[in-house]
Amino acid sequence: MSINGAPKGLTLDTGALLALERGDPRVRALLRRAVEKGISIAVPAGVVAQSWRGGPRQARVARLLGDPAVYVSPLDEITARAVGLLCGRSRHPDIVDVHVALHARQGDQAVVTSDPDDLRAVDPGLRLIVV
Repeated sequence: MSINGAPKGLTLDTGALLALERGDPRVRALLRRAVEKGISIAVPAGVVAQSWRGGPRQARVARLLGDPAVYVSPLDEITARAVGLLCGRSRHPDIVDVHVALHARQGDQAVVTSDPDDLRAVDPGLRLIVV
């Protein structure tokens, strides 16, 4: 459980990575503060796949993903089954959104997102930081 209701970390969705890539100052400041305070940062593997197009323009994202403090959450068989079940229960078709929500819920993390409605459709109780 988190102390004083604060999340234990941050889970980034695709919109958060794209905002970082664009150099959004709010996202950069949020991530900088999280690293400085030792707050965990996670990026589900599907988010990496949705946002990664390679090339020099993604230097910020590449640096973030290469940081040893950032955890890329795999979509292994057990997690894939849990995501599939949650897709069925929530009737949400996007496995990446569902994986983001599942990872955040399991880790007591807030989700950094540009699309709060999609994530609320999966889990209305998620803590969201909208960018």
